[in-house]
Order: sequence, then structure tokens, then C-alpha cells
Amino acid sequence: MESWSHQDQAYIMSTVNRLPIAIEKATGNYLYDTEGKAYLDLVTGLGVNVVGHSHPTVLKALTEQGNRFLHISNLFLNPPAIRLAKRLLSHSLVRGKVYFANSGAEATEATIKLIHKWCTREQNEKRGVVVMKNSFHGRTMGAIRLTRQPGVYQDYPEIDLPVYEVEGEDLSSLEAICHQHQPAAILLEPVLGAGGVYPLSPSYLQGARRIADQHSMLLCIDEIQTGMGRTGKLFAYQHSDISPDVILFAKGVGGGLPLGGIIANANTCDLFQPGDHGTTFAPSPLSSALGNAVLDILLEQEQLEMGKKAAAYLWQKLIELQRKHPHIIKEVRGLGMMLGIRTSCTPEQAQQLQRDLYHAGILVNVAAQTVIRLLPPLTLQHDEIDHFIFTLDHYINHRVSDS
Repeated sequence: MESWSHQDQAYIMSTVNRLPIAIEKATGNYLYDTEGKAYLDLVTGLGVNVVGHSHPTVLKALTEQGNRFLHISNLFLNPPAIRLAKRLLSHSLVRGKVYFANSGAEATEATIKLIHKWCTREQNEKRGVVVMKNSFHGRTMGAIRLTRQPGVYQDYPEIDLPVYEVEGEDLSSLEAICHQHQPAAILLEPVLGAGGVYPLSPSYLQGARRIADQHSMLLCIDEIQTGMGRTGKLFAYQHSDISPDVILFAKGVGGGLPLGGIIANANTCDLFQPGDHGTTFAPSPLSSALGNAVLDILLEQEQLEMGKKAAAYLWQKLIELQRKHPHIIKEVRGLGMMLGIRTSCTPEQAQQLQRDLYHAGILVNVAAQTVIRLLPPLTLQHDEIDHFIFTLDHYINHRVSDS
């Protein structure tokens, strides 16, 4: 029989460089391949599995909702989705409303259309969106205009949407762009993920809110990767004491199944009218039921608080490792369980370090070519952290330091 790698290459388009690991099952904080080898999962499906794999509460919701119905379209009232929307609002923009989609890219597309509807209602001449350099907001044709990574947007056709790029943490540039061009909105990730795990400071986010208010613009916060407890709050903007106009969410909200959307505040939540936007599959009753289970785990079972303690221990150990290897680990940055280990490695060395770790049974990601990106589950345990630190230390000593 052909290997899984050969079959993958033969039958699936090559849009991703995959690790040669065929997954058989997943439970807790581990993935298991078809040979039975266990891997400590510090990638969590690119930030999706915030409560680990096969959590009993999630599996219970999966079974219960699966026995009721899986899909009904958006033509009927959907109790799991209504309950999830109500709960998301109660922990964010209380007087707003939710639009559900299937993914983060779809959340970005919905935001672009909502911004257009807002400009039309306000009868202003504003056009365009301000985004951060190296930001990532999706790969669909609208979202790709807002993603500021050349390897992603390449030379695909551009939609007629002005996009203004600014450096993070530079409020003077943001102010100048908004004054000169009068764009309609600012869109930013509280922590730039694929761009290298750069957290934006509370003072910058507060400044962005002030500038948006001064210029009568919308402030849109992309919480697709940072949301659902990953940074220690349900949403990362909540570290900064601001209130966005629009929140984009996805990844962790579906409990492992596709689900995304936007939360719009009272000023923007009635802009969409029937026929303005929609999707066949969202809100998925099954994904919504799992989303409610995730909120149960995070808030009622206090996993959010336990995750904050685990994150603090992981940060402590990584800072100690940085002090031991300052010539290799240049910086540890991020927020909560969203970390970037900036290295002095070449891109090839960083990829080799990733391969060394997966051969040792630990899965990590590489962002911005030389940053080891960690997106651990909030269920990570101290002994698992110790094992990761010991293994990373070993390969820094025996592979990177000698090269």
C-alpha cells in the first residue's frame, strides 16, 4: 500500500507543506499517528482546539446535538446558535448582534460588506480600511486585500477597496493615514499571529479607538486567532479596556468544527437586512452546540482560569530558557497561550528545529520564517511544559548551537 504521504500528494492539491504525520486519533493534549506514536500538540489545529482534543463536555454536546439534527439551513430558528450568540454577546458587546459564518475568512468578507453598508447609511465619502503591516485576515479574494503578506496576496486580482498599511505601535502614522485619506475603518489583530506573534499594547489599542472616534471610523478587531480564551480573556481586546464596533471570531469557537462570524455593536448590528448576506451552512447547529460546550468548559468549569495559570508557568520556563540561550532565543513575546519564540536561526534552522521537535513527539509551528509559534491548549499541564522545555533545550544545545 502507498504511504499516506504519497496518497496525499497524488490526490490532494498541494497548497500546504504538511508534516509527514498521518493522524489516527486525538485525545487530551495529544495527537496519535497511524503507527501509535503520541505527539504533544502545541499547535492545536492552528489555534482551534483551545480545550484540547475529545474533551468529554464537547463529545457529550456532539452526541446530543447529532441525535437531534445536523443541518437545517438558515431558513429556520436555530436554538443552539441563538443560545451561543446570546452568550457571546453577554461577554463582549452586550447590546449588539451576531452574524455567523463558517470560517475566519468569511468573517472578514462579512466585515468588508458591513463596512460598505455603514458608509452607505452614513452617506459619507469614506472608503478603504487601515490594516497593520504583516497582518493576516484570510485568503479569499476580499480578505486577501487586507492580509499584508506578499506570499499570501501575491498577484491575485485586487478588488476595488483602498487598503492603507501602517506599522503596529505607531499611532502617529495611524493618525496621519486617517487624517489624509479618511478611510472607513481600522482592522487589526490584538496579537498578530501569522505575522510573527506581535502583541499590540493596550495603549496602542486605546489610541486606535480614540483615532477611530475622532475621524468617525469603525474600529474592527480580528479575534479569529486570539479569541475564545487563548490570551487569558475570552477576547484579547478585553485586556485593553476598549469597546470595538465589530469583533471577528472563528477558530476556537466551534469546538473543532468550522464556525466563525462577527459581533457587531448597537451602531452597526442592524446594517444587514434580509438578502444582504448569507450562507447555506452557517450557523451550523452542530458547531453551535460545540461552541456552547466550549463556553461551558471555559467559563463554568473554570478552564479559562486554569489555562491562565498554565500559561504563566510556560512563560516562566521560556524566559528561563531565553536567559540560558540569549544568543539563540532573542525574545519571547505574545499573550497568554499565544506565544512567539523569536530566534536568531536561519529559516532553514527554524524548520529543522520544528522537525527535530516533531521527531521527539512535540508539535510546534513556525511563523515569519524564524519564530517558533506556540498555540497550546488551555488544558496544558506543568509536566507537559517541563517536557517541552527540556526537549527544546536539548535541541538548541545539540543542533542549533553547533550549526
